[in-house]
Amino acid sequence: MAGNKEKGDDGHKPIPTSRVGRFARVARMASGVAGGMLAEGTRQLRAGKRPKARDMLMTPANARRVADQLATMRGAAMKVGQILSMDTGEFLPRELADILARLRSEARYMPPQQLQKVMTEAYGEGWESLFYGFENKPLAAASIGQVHKTLSPDGRKIVLKVQYPGVAASIDSDVDNIATLLRMSGLLPAELDIKPLLDDAKRQLKDEADYHKEADFLQAFGDMLRDDERFRVPEVLPDLTRTTVLAMTYVSGDPIESIVKLPQEERDRVMSALVELMFMELFELRMVQTDPNFANYQYRRQSGEIVLLDFGATRRFKAGFVNNYRKLVKAAMKEDHDRLVAAAERLGYAMGDADSEYRALVLDLFLLALEPLREEGPYDFGRSTMAARMSELAEEVTDYRDFWQAPPTDAVYFHRKLGGMFMLASRLKSRVDVHQLIKRWL
Repeated sequence: MAGNKEKGDDGHKPIPTSRVGRFARVARMASGVAGGMLAEGTRQLRAGKRPKARDMLMTPANARRVADQLATMRGAAMKVGQILSMDTGEFLPRELADILARLRSEARYMPPQQLQKVMTEAYGEGWESLFYGFENKPLAAASIGQVHKTLSPDGRKIVLKVQYPGVAASIDSDVDNIATLLRMSGLLPAELDIKPLLDDAKRQLKDEADYHKEADFLQAFGDMLRDDERFRVPEVLPDLTRTTVLAMTYVSGDPIESIVKLPQEERDRVMSALVELMFMELFELRMVQTDPNFANYQYRRQSGEIVLLDFGATRRFKAGFVNNYRKLVKAAMKEDHDRLVAAAERLGYAMGDADSEYRALVLDLFLLALEPLREEGPYDFGRSTMAARMSELAEEVTDYRDFWQAPPTDAVYFHRKLGGMFMLASRLKSRVDVHQLIKRWL
């Protein structure tokens, strides 16, 4: 959530709220990137090298320019970067994904004047009298809002998730501006149509910007897991929640990565619970919290409970998608290539011609991505080389640009969650019997 600060940086920076101001950020970013490319090209020519456009674009300085500007803008600009960066294995060039991946952990918080304005608009003048000991410095800052600790009128420890000003109103223009920047970069091929993905991102982001909707998701997950002793979900406070401020009880916990030092058995138990929950969300609820940011999970050492945070990116899935995905998994587990192709095409993937090299490559990608589900017994994520092998296969896909097509949006969001869970399992060096866990839903 809150990212590293530069030396001497107090961590907050005014957020541009007008459309003109936000477009100016994108224009400044584009011109800075272009200038950086020119400087890098000149440097390589002087060194006797023939510079390639991609090498000139992907310099550390340019990566910093893009990440800094999007982190300052927050909102949809930053969120689109996060969404796209999770899907490198599907269609995004590795270099662009590396830049966008920085955005998963970088955001700055509002200066006090902007915070005061947002709170006054939400609760009215004298809002401070509603809360006790409101902490101006946030606990965390992310793409759409920042979180503050305080006490409720009845004395309970609570947190307020406060939305950045201008975020909701700037969603359409931010997404369009970032799409323009991606095209200008030359890294996305002209024939790749990402409009359906971006249109869906706009709808999803507008839902995320309505904190009443997030409160409903928070309540739904709390009700579902109330009797499950493995999980702890904050309680929503409807009377104190507004469209731009979400009020909930404060639940303390340590970062989920901290359990990497605990015994293997406990790491396996925690990760198995999270993987099982993911399958429950998809196959039972058809409602998945699709943001796998590690900061959305915490661990309570005394009880062993897993704290679940941030339900803004929760997405409902249609029965047709869930049924076809179930067929895809069953076919992959049996290594039935014909049924795997049929299920993938029903989901909306372009699989290429029968017996083509492209189809064989995409089949290999699916089988590799679902490897933990196919392997009987505990899958050792700590020793797995799956990520490296996925990266190699993804590089081969770039040789078939004529076949490139943006993946179906529902699949993008679920694979974002699936990939994030597998990344967390690797970070925790967990062993999970994924094959056994998913069998009950097949």
